[in-house]
Amino acid sequence: MSAPDFSLLDVIRSRRPLIHCVSNLVSANDCANLALALGASPIMAQARQEMEAIAAASDAAVLNTGTPDEEKFRACLLRGRAAVELGQPVILDPVGIGASPWRLEWTETLLNGFAPSLLRVNPGEARALLHLESQAQGVDSPGLTDSALGGELARCLALERRAIVLVSGPEDFISDGNQLWKVSGGSPVLARVTGTGCMLSVLCGIFAAVAPDTFTAAVTAAAFWKSCSLRAETMAVRQGTGSFRVALLDAAGTLAAADCVGSVRAAPVE
Repeated sequence: MSAPDFSLLDVIRSRRPLIHCVSNLVSANDCANLALALGASPIMAQARQEMEAIAAASDAAVLNTGTPDEEKFRACLLRGRAAVELGQPVILDPVGIGASPWRLEWTETLLNGFAPSLLRVNPGEARALLHLESQAQGVDSPGLTDSALGGELARCLALERRAIVLVSGPEDFISDGNQLWKVSGGSPVLARVTGTGCMLSVLCGIFAAVAPDTFTAAVTAAAFWKSCSLRAETMAVRQGTGSFRVALLDAAGTLAAADCVGSVRAAPVE
């Protein structure tokens, strides 16, 4: 059982873990600012030549393969291997792998080169990794109409890759191939702001740096992000998605553990 542990917010804010983010051109700034808002310290190093040195100084790694080139994939491979060698949490976010065979081939090279602590994917990316017909639209994925399908994707991918998997969407599903949790609630406006999935991956890395286990970190990160979206929706009421985007950062920096309890639903799926 891995209910969200919002007491980890205080641990993050006191320890200020250093999170190494190999990010993408679209969301790097928001990811760095989210980490700072929550109380962590981001480092956004990308160069392959410094992966091992950065790994030695970091508490967790978040490898986001959006806006990719071959050099970036090679850097991610080195960083993932370094994390495993150090016993450090490493989150892999294989952005838009259904967009091209080249992205999928390189992502599978990464997965064969090291075992991530957590795979954070949307439904289209999960389907691509399982070699099912993908419904991805570019790097995005349409929302699931069948809630049970999201859970099945998470469980099957976790079993195939022997990793914890978070399939995010209107409902988030987290599985290690055995247990399966669903996190529901949150604001639908999240889907209208680019990079919110990337930001969730960074949250997973931050919580994994201080949590007792990666599963707890993933469930807590998913529940916290949906709580942030609800707070942001209230703060940006009758305003547009630009105000909502800024309010997400404000929410991440101001929500306390007590604010999150009961705001969204997190429960095991039998």
